[in-house]
Amino acid sequence: MGTTSGSPASDTAPDPSAGDVRLGGYAPLRDYAVIGDGRTAALVARDGSVDWLGLPDLDSPAVFGAVLDAARGGRFTLAPSVPYRAERRYLSGTNVLETTFVTGRGAVRVTDALTLHDDTALTPMRELVRRIDGLSGSVPLRWSVEPRFGYGTVPTRLARRAGVPVATAGRDALAVCAWDAGEPACGSATISGCLELGQGRRALIAMPFAHQEPLVLPARSECEARLDATCAAWRSWAHDRLYTGRWHQSVMRSLLALKLLVYAPSGAVAAAVTTSLPEEIGGERNWDYRFSWVRDSAFTLAAFLRLGCPAEAHAYFWWLMHASQLTHPQLNVLYRLDGGHRTPEKTLPWEGYRGSGPVRIGNAAVAQIQLDTYGELMQTAWQYARATGHLDADVARRLAELADLVCTAWQEPDSGIWEVRSPPRHFTQSKMMCWVALDRAADLAERALIPKRHLDRWHSARDEIAAFIETRCFSPRRNSYVRSADSDDLDAAVLLGHLYGYGGNDHRMRATTSTLDRHLRHGPYVDRYSGEDGLAGDEGAFLACSFWLAESLARAGRLPQAVKLMDELIDLANDVGLYSEEIDPATGDFLGNLPQGLSHLALISAACAITTANKDAAR
Repeated sequence: MGTTSGSPASDTAPDPSAGDVRLGGYAPLRDYAVIGDGRTAALVARDGSVDWLGLPDLDSPAVFGAVLDAARGGRFTLAPSVPYRAERRYLSGTNVLETTFVTGRGAVRVTDALTLHDDTALTPMRELVRRIDGLSGSVPLRWSVEPRFGYGTVPTRLARRAGVPVATAGRDALAVCAWDAGEPACGSATISGCLELGQGRRALIAMPFAHQEPLVLPARSECEARLDATCAAWRSWAHDRLYTGRWHQSVMRSLLALKLLVYAPSGAVAAAVTTSLPEEIGGERNWDYRFSWVRDSAFTLAAFLRLGCPAEAHAYFWWLMHASQLTHPQLNVLYRLDGGHRTPEKTLPWEGYRGSGPVRIGNAAVAQIQLDTYGELMQTAWQYARATGHLDADVARRLAELADLVCTAWQEPDSGIWEVRSPPRHFTQSKMMCWVALDRAADLAERALIPKRHLDRWHSARDEIAAFIETRCFSPRRNSYVRSADSDDLDAAVLLGHLYGYGGNDHRMRATTSTLDRHLRHGPYVDRYSGEDGLAGDEGAFLACSFWLAESLARAGRLPQAVKLMDELIDLANDVGLYSEEIDPATGDFLGNLPQGLSHLALISAACAITTANKDAAR
C-alpha cells in the first residue's frame, strides 16, 4: 500500500502511550541520541521527537527546547499513531540515526540527519532531514513541527511560500518541506501532517533553516542526495581513524560523539550539546555546558592525536591559543565557541527538565579562579609540541609568561576543578596541576621550544608545590591525597595527578587509588568528592571519575581490576553508545548535560591506557 495523506487529528504530539512512556511530557534522558553537522546538534528521543536544537549554532537560542519545557519549548515529533516498539542505531561509522518503529500493522524506518554543508552549491544554511521508509505492512504516522524561536521568547509567524509552510521570527526562518508525508497543515503555531506508509514506499520531511540570509527551499532529490552524501562523509571520516584496541566500538562511538561537539568554524570543542539538564531531579545544579572548558583541553588533544585526527587537533589547539590570548596571562575557566570570553549567566522562564529549575543560559563559573587550568593548558601545549616538533614564537612567549604567573599564583586558594560555589580553598588537584604546568614548561624550555630565561625559577617553584602537596595534602589516616590542604575529605580529581604524571610520591599515588576505590566507588559508580560544596541537594555519580579510576588502576599495575571496571562502564552507555555527565546509581537514569564530552574523552583515555598496559604486560 502506498502513502495516504489526511488532516492531522490535532496540533499536539502523538500520544506517548502509543510507544515509549514519558513522565509529565519528558522522555528519560537515557532515551536521547544526538545528530549534528559540525555547527549545531539536535537531541532525538527514542519516540522520534526532536526535543532540542539550537539554531543556527550549537550555542544559539533553541528553536526546539521541549527537553527543558515540555509545554513551551517546542519540538519536531514523528511517530506511528498506533502502539509501537522502537529500536534504533547509528548507521555504522556515522552520526546518522536510524529508528525502526514496529507496530501491529507493520514497520517503518526513520533516518534522521543534520545534513553536512556543501560549499559548492546553493544549499540551506542548516537542514534537518527525516526520511521514512515502509518496511512491512501499512503504518499510520503523525508528525508535528512546533518551532519556538529564541527559547520561546520570540513570536512565531506561520505563512506559505510557493505552497511550503514557513515559520519566521525576526531574522530567522525555517520551512517544512514534505514529500509523500501528507499535506502539511498550519495551526496557530504548529505545522503538522499525517500519512500511512506501505511496504516499499518512502516519504521525506526536510526542515531547512536560515539566519540573516535568504531561506533556500530545496528539491526532494537534493535532500535525498545530501542525506546520502552525509552518510558517506561520516563513513569516510571514521574510516581514517586509528584505534585497534579493546572496546573498539565504544571508542569509535565516543570519537564520533566528540566530533559532534566540534564547532567547525573555529575548532572549539563544546562540553555538551545542552544546557541545564539537572544533576539531580528537582535540584538546582543545572548549568550551561555549551562552552569549551580549558579543563578538557589535554584530554581533547590527546584523543585527537591518539586516534589519528590531526586536522581536529591542529584546529583545536589554535582555537585554544587564540581564545586564551584574549585574557592573557590569566586563563578563563571556559570560553565561548567563537573564542569570546564573556558568558553572562541568566535564567529562562522555563520549568526545567521534569521541573528542575532554574534553566540557565551563560555560565558564571567563567569568573572563578581555577588554577588547574594552567596545568591543563600547558599539558596541551606540551602534547602538541611533542607531536609537531615546534611552537609558534608568540605562543612560546605566552607559555613562558604563563609559567611565570604560576610561580606565584599556585599559592592562592581557588574554586577547583568542580567549580564549587563555596569559599575558595587550597584544592589538591589544583596544586598538582600547577606542578604539571611548571614541569611541562621546564621540559619545553629544555627542548628549546619556549624561552628558558626563568627556568631555574620554574624548577624552584615546582619543588615548593611538591613540598606543599606532600606535607599538607596527604592524609596518613586516609592513606590518600585528600581534597584540599589539611582536610580529610576525598576527591576523585586527584587521580588526574596520576594520569598527568604528577611527580610526587608514587607509593602515595597508588595508595590514593586504592583508597578512592574503596571509599568513593560503589560498583561501577564513583562519587566526585566527599564534603560540602556550597550547593543544596545531591548529585549522581560522575562518569568521568569512574573512567579516571579505571585508567589509574591500569597505571598502578592492577590490570584485571581495570578491565573489569571498564567492562562495567561500557555497559552503562545508552542503546546508541552515548553517555551523559552523571548517572543515578539507584536507577541507572542519566543525569546532567549530554552527550557529555568529558565522559567520552575519559572513556577514550582509559581504553587507550589499558590497551597500552596490556601490550606492555605481554612483552
